[in-house]
Amino acid sequence: MDPARPPRVPTRRRGEALTGAIGLATLEELARTSFEELSFDKIAVAAGTGKAALYRRWSTPAELVMAALTDPATGFGDVPAPPGTGTLRGDLIALLSRLAGALEEPRGRALRPLIAHRHRHPELFEHVYRLVIRPHLEVLLTVLRQAAERGEAAPERVTERIAALGPRLVTLEAWEHDHVDPHEVEALVDEILLPLLRP
Repeated sequence: MDPARPPRVPTRRRGEALTGAIGLATLEELARTSFEELSFDKIAVAAGTGKAALYRRWSTPAELVMAALTDPATGFGDVPAPPGTGTLRGDLIALLSRLAGALEEPRGRALRPLIAHRHRHPELFEHVYRLVIRPHLEVLLTVLRQAAERGEAAPERVTERIAALGPRLVTLEAWEHDHVDPHEVEALVDEILLPLLRP
């Protein structure tokens, strides 16, 4: 090593590493406060970068929130395939347990203020519903249709209202207790969803 050469200074995060740090900081800040209090200044400080890095990529905090929520690294990313456990009970428990886990992470906690205050920002919530909530609801509907084909569910009970019931109950449990016990998920499936869907 050349003694005349100064020690190498670590380079700043770039590319996916920087985008991931910004996305995570956005979701954590949103979960901690509210969308009204969200700003590029706060996010930049939390992400350990400058505001210019944010302005180069996004025009508004709303754009940044949607990017973070749909990013595979920090948000909900690609919609998972149906669990394929072979039983309706197994599929429902797998999907709702996955949701319960996500609601304890920054991506899930960030959804709370967006859902609770959707009337304040209807356009933003519409994007959240279309890009995050609706695709996962479609997976649940697929699971119910498959169960109806196997004879485990009554075809007339395969509706969006019943498909949405499980996620709503799990979300409410998370709001009330800040945690969803695995036994609670099983109880929701066994005591509420299966009796509703049974032929």
